[in-house]
Amino acid sequence: MDGEDGAPKSLMEEMYANGIEGVDDAPSSSTSTTIRKNRPIISGEQLDIEAYAALYSGRTKIMRLIFLADHCDNSGMQLEALRMAYDELKKGENTQLFREVVQKIDGRLGPNYSTDATWCAMVDRKANQRKDKLESELNAYRTNLIKESIRMGYNDFGDFYYAHGALGDAFKSYVRTRDYCTTSKHIIQMCLSAILVSIEMGQFAHVTSYVSKAEQTPEALDPPSIAKLRCAAGLAHLEAKKYKLAARKFLEVGPELGNSYSEVIAPQDVATYGGLCALASFDRTELKNKVIDNINFRNFLELVPEVRELINDFYSSHYASCLEYLGNLKSNLMLDIHIHDHVETLYDQIRSKALIQYTHPFVSVDMRMMADAFKTSVAGLEKELESLITDNQIQARIDSHNKILYARHADQRNATFQRVLQTGNEFDWDVRAMLLRANLLKHEYNLRASRKI
Repeated sequence: MDGEDGAPKSLMEEMYANGIEGVDDAPSSSTSTTIRKNRPIISGEQLDIEAYAALYSGRTKIMRLIFLADHCDNSGMQLEALRMAYDELKKGENTQLFREVVQKIDGRLGPNYSTDATWCAMVDRKANQRKDKLESELNAYRTNLIKESIRMGYNDFGDFYYAHGALGDAFKSYVRTRDYCTTSKHIIQMCLSAILVSIEMGQFAHVTSYVSKAEQTPEALDPPSIAKLRCAAGLAHLEAKKYKLAARKFLEVGPELGNSYSEVIAPQDVATYGGLCALASFDRTELKNKVIDNINFRNFLELVPEVRELINDFYSSHYASCLEYLGNLKSNLMLDIHIHDHVETLYDQIRSKALIQYTHPFVSVDMRMMADAFKTSVAGLEKELESLITDNQIQARIDSHNKILYARHADQRNATFQRVLQTGNEFDWDVRAMLLRANLLKHEYNLRASRKI
């Protein structure tokens, strides 16, 4: 690998390793280098379901547990997730979802986790009584034309339907409160309720719409509400595969979020989603300015040290360590209800950016050393590089026999000559045009032409 600026051989060898030996870009002391070498790589530990579930509340906690059970290959984890979902549902009123979980358990957890027909009948009976009461109250409010009472009546209906799993009816009820909102705070409440239900239904077009509506009343937005709206917008962009926009929204989330939005997202998710989307879509400058130097986002990254370390490793060109972190995180990310569909795409984009960033400073790269740095075979690396060259993301050519990648840098001398010739031609054209206009004016051609007309 030959450096463009003739770097010393020892430095070049460190660049070859690119993180394999844990050598930092510019270590300030031997101590920092030692710490770097001895820093442990996370192991692919099994997800702690109890700790994971504790991050969330409400319906999303149950849905995440069910999703985990459906997508996990470990039968012990499946049963643990279903057991926790069963216990959580018994605290609520959603009998339909309760029956679905019992069906998934299929008697594997013993008689204590079977269909509780008595409990279901009691909850359904109370639900019918509650619904009748809400309808009579709402009809009375309509008769009296009390806007605030009508708004609260529809809001209560929305809460009722949401608790019982009727998300479509809940969404309609929340949206109907809009006509009876008398203050900006009421509008914000309506938007946040509509966003919550839309996320649960997977209707992210509605999420984007109601985030925009809420942002049109900035005077009523407090910092926690702003943080919630940015999280919701980030999830909508993530679902639409607009990773750069998603990263920007997650990076703008303030520390005021705390655990206040646990019915949708945890602070750890903000760090994970924002960090991975930023790695996949930001260039080095943006990564430094908007992620690594972002004080607010740094607080979120502290909650997920693995993501923090892989971002720092990527920026520092320690690709072996970075890819190790990504590999260890993958199994748990595949069990996440929002990001599981995007893991492969994000990982491919991050890896492609790492390959591009690795080759950028050099005139030639030994593909054997590069394959070692990326923990892959030379043949596999060659295919990846071929794809990037074909897509015009790397300006280079491959010597397949000697396994060397040669950068195809522009001929600066030839390019300068071409620019000079182009400038000369443009100057010549401008001078000729100027002389023509001067001759036309000198001989009064325009005046004579106008007289003939």
